[in-house]
Amino acid sequence: MISEKAFIDPSAKIGKDVEILPFAYIDKDVIIGDGCKIYPYVSLEKGTIMGKNNTIYQNAVLGAIPQDCCFKGEDTILRIGDNNTIRENVVINRAANKGAETFIGNNNYILEGVHISHDAHIENNCAFGIGSKIGANCYIEDKVILNSSVIGNPGTRVGTCTYVRSGCRFREDIPPYIIAANNPIKYEDVNYDILNDIGISKQIQMSIGNAYRILFRGNASLFDSINDIKTQIKDSPEVRKIIEFLSRSNSDDGKGIITKEW
Repeated sequence: MISEKAFIDPSAKIGKDVEILPFAYIDKDVIIGDGCKIYPYVSLEKGTIMGKNNTIYQNAVLGAIPQDCCFKGEDTILRIGDNNTIRENVVINRAANKGAETFIGNNNYILEGVHISHDAHIENNCAFGIGSKIGANCYIEDKVILNSSVIGNPGTRVGTCTYVRSGCRFREDIPPYIIAANNPIKYEDVNYDILNDIGISKQIQMSIGNAYRILFRGNASLFDSINDIKTQIKDSPEVRKIIEFLSRSNSDDGKGIITKEW
């Protein structure tokens, strides 16, 4: 059902079985995939490309103009995958530079008042708690949970299967498979609950725990810690993921990692 009281630009492309409720605003060149539901007072701005079976709640603004003083009105994109739930008052900005994208993957749950800035990249099966704010060019990997009121500074990354507790602020990268807490933000523990949920063996969980003991309990530099993990921890895809993540954080354009303090 598409309400006659919704505004839909004639150039917008609407898929099959889409429900658009009264007073929604669909801008020019927007694409909405099959099976989506758009609640009242949602704004889908120019450059928004949406996949299938997404539900967008009241007052969300998707594809908003980037909050970047250097933006000059270029044609850019917000690309959203399938099966996402985006709750009330969420704002997601499209990219700031011509030809670029802000990207939201599949099966994400984005709660009320979340703001995702321009050129951010969110992978799949993530949950963002009420009022969380993600800066420009952030990269959030699969199965990340950000609890309420988490703030990520521009350009930072959060590794897969990581849980960030409420109210945390981070300006460095947060490695995969961990729980991060407090302000200043610190490593708390390995996220064993999610590792159990996704079927990671106890042996590999032990290897992950030992890798982070080297990283967070030792006094070595990040560079030396990476080498120690390579030489001392049994190889597995998960350990390689940790090494790759830390190596990128330690690169010339990396942000480093959250504090080593306990």
